[in-house]
Amino acid sequence: MSNWNRGAPELNQGYAQTGTVELDQGLRSYMLGVYNHMVVGLAITGLVALGTYMLSVTTDASQAAARAGNIMLTSVGYALFASPLKWVVIFAPLAFVFFLSARMERMQASTARGLFYAFAAVMGLSLSSIFLVYTHASIARVFFITAAAFGGLSLYGYTTKRDLSAFGTFLVMGLIGVVIASIVNLFLQSSAFQFAISLVGVLVFSGLTAWDTQRIKEMYYEADGYETAAKKSILGALMLYLDFINLFTMLLQLFGSRND
Repeated sequence: MSNWNRGAPELNQGYAQTGTVELDQGLRSYMLGVYNHMVVGLAITGLVALGTYMLSVTTDASQAAARAGNIMLTSVGYALFASPLKWVVIFAPLAFVFFLSARMERMQASTARGLFYAFAAVMGLSLSSIFLVYTHASIARVFFITAAAFGGLSLYGYTTKRDLSAFGTFLVMGLIGVVIASIVNLFLQSSAFQFAISLVGVLVFSGLTAWDTQRIKEMYYEADGYETAAKKSILGALMLYLDFINLFTMLLQLFGSRND
């Protein structure tokens, strides 16, 4: 009996270690799902943006409906970038993300996933205008810079033992300020104001990337059922997707080379 009692702590420790291993494996699987959804969303956005741009420009003057600098626009390009419809294209992603965030808890996980991918497509439609403004080489360069920065920041948020929630209030306030200032500058068209917005935006979305990653990780420990966990995975993907897209656009405004 004495030998069994001495072995009991070791046996209990073995159970604890097994539980920890299972938890770690579950967390890795959960986070992998979040990142996979995010990457699929980014791929959809990129393909829709590039496809929309290709439909919007032409080198045939006889097919041109308008010009944007030295670029000739087709009728599709004119509708999206020069007609009043452009305001719908600009603000549609903002309205979509508010709707998706507010209603996700009431949806089935499959519905939330489909709407997330639909949102990514709408975002691609809105972002297609960057190909009119910036050179393709600079867009690719800034994308890879963003990917490297995002990866490092998200890794920090995942591995750090420091509680980042103390920064949350300031980051949310900064986010609201950046959104409002960006909307105002759509009408002011001030390059100096846009430069300031972009600088602040890079700081805000860098912080949000680390903070959101930590929040997504913590959501896993709430031990929800499969359906709720699946919806949290989509919500986490949406959070990181928005951080990536906004960080990319802010860096592009700072370091992108404009078309002549």
